[in-house]
Amino acid sequence: MTKREKNLSIFAKNGRAKVLFQPRIEWWYQWHKARGTLPPRYQKMSLMEFFDDLDVSIRYYAYHTGMPSELGIEYTKKIKIKEKIKGKEKVLIIDTPEGQLIRKLRQSSDGGWRTIQFPIKNTEDMKKAEYLFKNRHLIFIKENFERGSKFVGNRGEPQCFFPHSPYQSLALEWMGTENLVYALADIPEKVERVMRAIDESYDCFTQDIISYGKVKIMNFGENIDANIVSPRYFEKYCLPFYEKRSGQLRKQGIYTHIHIDGSFRSLLKYLKDLPFDGLEALTPLPQGDVTIEEIKQIIGDKILLDGIPAIMFLPNYPLDEFKDFVKRVIELFYGRLILGASDEVPPPADIERVRYVSEYCQDLENMNSNKS
Repeated sequence: MTKREKNLSIFAKNGRAKVLFQPRIEWWYQWHKARGTLPPRYQKMSLMEFFDDLDVSIRYYAYHTGMPSELGIEYTKKIKIKEKIKGKEKVLIIDTPEGQLIRKLRQSSDGGWRTIQFPIKNTEDMKKAEYLFKNRHLIFIKENFERGSKFVGNRGEPQCFFPHSPYQSLALEWMGTENLVYALADIPEKVERVMRAIDESYDCFTQDIISYGKVKIMNFGENIDANIVSPRYFEKYCLPFYEKRSGQLRKQGIYTHIHIDGSFRSLLKYLKDLPFDGLEALTPLPQGDVTIEEIKQIIGDKILLDGIPAIMFLPNYPLDEFKDFVKRVIELFYGRLILGASDEVPPPADIERVRYVSEYCQDLENMNSNKS
């Protein structure tokens, strides 16, 4: 059975595959490659050769791989966007008939751009934002998905991301959490109108995926953290969105999972009944705020994606404790586990720990095959 077949088999819960090791190692590779610090063994390897050498599965084709994203954005002619760059500062000016929205960014040491001033800053900006989102449409670029699928090959089922829920989109991309929370307290009706406009801009994207028919697994890359969304707002704003959008996809036979990391103890009661097939990046102690046993107890029959705290891959973390934890996670979730780092292997990690887990999983599979 190929890793791609195992990937789908675990989501289908048909009992054919028991565990798949799918660590997110792309950033580790790209970080070291850019700095010339790849260990000698890997210096001449491409990213895919790196995956194959470690004998691990890949999850996302557009995550630090150079493959283009399947998500496209189109605006009507009523929206004009201008960009100004001066040194390491960038300004995006979004012109709408209701006025301008301005985003300011600064280039970081890794070459990426980070928002330092969000576009929506006050009550007046709400009307502009609502107009913007009503004149924005997200589209699915099937050619990019097909390129990504060929790139991944049989190393895993190629997966892509559903856009952030309206709450998370405002918190992470357009307002910042603090401004959003104040706005929901002061002008909830205006914020909710913007949320509806954001959601409606996803209609084409959703229908494109469904009609295309080749996407098998979608991730809701929410990055949910209880420090960003309270149980009250999670229940009021996030759950209805998940039920609507994940429900549309699952009705058409598309498996879904959601990215939840950071602190999530206050959200535990929701996990079992979330409308997803799997939960990605739930990070247990000593990095998160719950034990791996609590996760096992609370998520019911959902698939766990990842499970090993990223800090355990660091060279200074006790190796015996790392090995014991890997064994415990597999024993707890065997049969509905896509093992990986919660949520990615960090650049300072000892990459040979990834090899250890890969070989352990292979030995376990061989042992069980011999028994049967």
